[in-house]
Amino acid sequence: MKVHLIGAGKMGLPMGKHLVAAGHAVTVEDLSEERLKAAVALGMAVAQGAAGILQAEVVLSSLPHDGALLGVAREVAHHAKPGTVYIDTSTVSPDASARVAELLAQKDIVYLRSTVSGNNLMADAAQLTLLVSGPKGAYERMLPLLRLFGPSQYWLGEGEQSRLMKLVVNLMIAQTSAMLAESLTLGEKGGLRWEDMWEVLTHSAVASPIVKAKSAQLVQRDYTPTFTVLQMSKDVGLILDEASRLKVALPQTAMTLQSLHSAAASGDAEADYAAVIRCAERAAGIA
Repeated sequence: MKVHLIGAGKMGLPMGKHLVAAGHAVTVEDLSEERLKAAVALGMAVAQGAAGILQAEVVLSSLPHDGALLGVAREVAHHAKPGTVYIDTSTVSPDASARVAELLAQKDIVYLRSTVSGNNLMADAAQLTLLVSGPKGAYERMLPLLRLFGPSQYWLGEGEQSRLMKLVVNLMIAQTSAMLAESLTLGEKGGLRWEDMWEVLTHSAVASPIVKAKSAQLVQRDYTPTFTVLQMSKDVGLILDEASRLKVALPQTAMTLQSLHSAAASGDAEADYAAVIRCAERAAGIA
């Protein structure tokens, strides 16, 4: 299958790698020359803009925000052949995604919203969970391709359900970091050893997969980002916008966004979003 990848970043690049390994012909475009070189080293061919889109049976994108999705969708609508399948994996607002659906429908382009749950390490290991919505027939046709990215795929409906589901998942992830910040700071201020707390937490009733995944890194106080404070701030902003639209009160989530802002203001904007823990420690007077 001919696939054109738009966005060869932390998530897009490993997805392109898996496509190449499975024998698909993959072209790629990106704004970064460095990322394009990495993609070429993995067996992809550079084809910027119309050249790549026009030849593709499937266009796959991994983009940073609503504006990027809307811009790419306009290019896809303008250049892609009718019947082309456009799969977007980005975390964006349901509203922006709905506008994209309307635009693509006018051009007879099939639109699958395929958000992914997992970080760049999981993308590289083909361990992502895919949350998909859009035409069910197209989803079933694309399953062999989607299964290259991870072991679990969920079709959630014909519209923007996958966009909302991704926000629901990320709300839980963001709140887990806020919960850890408060609980670990309380224990540390009271004299508990950092390593002991992580040992107990990862073998207790609260040992969720995300807590276990974070423990290996954070027990060493390593805040190398899998997902940055700024990226999580963007996602929590999307969550609160959608909550406002749906008239749902999310007071704890609003407080978590303030914690993320505090971490960014303290110099941790590009650190892992779990740096809210370090921010809480500083506020409690822990060096």
